[in-house]
Amino acid sequence: MTEIPSYLSTTADAYDAVAVLYDELFRDALDAHPLDRSLLAAFAELVLTNGAGPVAELGCGPGQVTAHLRDLGLDVSGVDLSPVMIDLARGNFPDLRFDVGSMDALDLADGAVNGIVSWYSIIHTPPRDLPAYFTEFRRVLAPGGHLLFAFFEADEEPVTPFDHKVATAYRWPIDTLAGMARDAGFAEVGRMLCEPQEGERQFRQGRLLMRASE
Repeated sequence: MTEIPSYLSTTADAYDAVAVLYDELFRDALDAHPLDRSLLAAFAELVLTNGAGPVAELGCGPGQVTAHLRDLGLDVSGVDLSPVMIDLARGNFPDLRFDVGSMDALDLADGAVNGIVSWYSIIHTPPRDLPAYFTEFRRVLAPGGHLLFAFFEADEEPVTPFDHKVATAYRWPIDTLAGMARDAGFAEVGRMLCEPQEGERQFRQGRLLMRASE
């Protein structure tokens, strides 16, 4: 049996412990972020134009973004490392499929999905391990499929760890992440940088939209 990296079990336990509060705090988070809603809508349009097909939200938490993608017309399911988060997601949205799993070892066949959303779910991955995640994303994405991910941005190297309150997280320069995704077989479609809103953690936030190579 392959040994699970300690940071994965630590992260899962940490989110299990705060899952109910997290669900309450972030259930309606997209309502206050029109730019994010626009980007998710653009992602959905690209997926549907590319022949529809299933979409996976990786690190789905209690399922609010998964449900939003469903409302945009996508055939979507969610995966999360935290069993408690998955239980909440199943209760919140019983019409959708949610599974416990890790983003670096997905229970999906090669080319099985036409889109992936990773919304602040790569932020806890240590820098040395993150390239393997993009390799796994590319494996399960069909050629021409789209990847959209959100993260906390850093102005320059080195990659910056910070106290996320749930588990240690990392801020990444957007060019570094874009280059890592390119190395794994993605081409950049677009990017967005957002300044923090009032009441949010005072870090700039990044979004990258990538397309899997044919």
